[in-house]
Amino acid sequence: MAFRAGDDVHVAAFGKGVVREVRNGDRYLVEVKGRSMVVGAAQLTASPDRRQPAAAPAEPVGVPETLQRSGAAVSIDLHGRTAAEAVDALDAFIDDAIRAGHADVSVIHGRSGGRVKAAVHRRLKQLPVRGFRLHPSNPGVTTVTL
Repeated sequence: MAFRAGDDVHVAAFGKGVVREVRNGDRYLVEVKGRSMVVGAAQLTASPDRRQPAAAPAEPVGVPETLQRSGAAVSIDLHGRTAAEAVDALDAFIDDAIRAGHADVSVIHGRSGGRVKAAVHRRLKQLPVRGFRLHPSNPGVTTVTL
């Protein structure tokens, strides 16, 4: 069964969740209990109380209301993505953040390996942002000033 962003699903061994993004190869980015994970279609079943996706984008979990404008997220988590997928997602995220009027956003890329972080920093140098820096207390996060 194919799922769309916003569909309620049940993830085997984890419970009820919501599809946030459809990826290639029958993979889905699913949010379960405030955590995001990439799962294969074989691990998903339609939730019995499956509802139609909301017209407006879902609000980010754990982000104070004062930091949200126009429903655009103030952070993006790039874990589990290849460098190319991360750069594509970053472009769309930065575009949405600029349009929403955010002053600062966070890009969560992780610390291990460094390939995604390097690709993100290379791309940020090419984008129309005022600057970026590693978060002082977490080197797995880059703060971008728009």
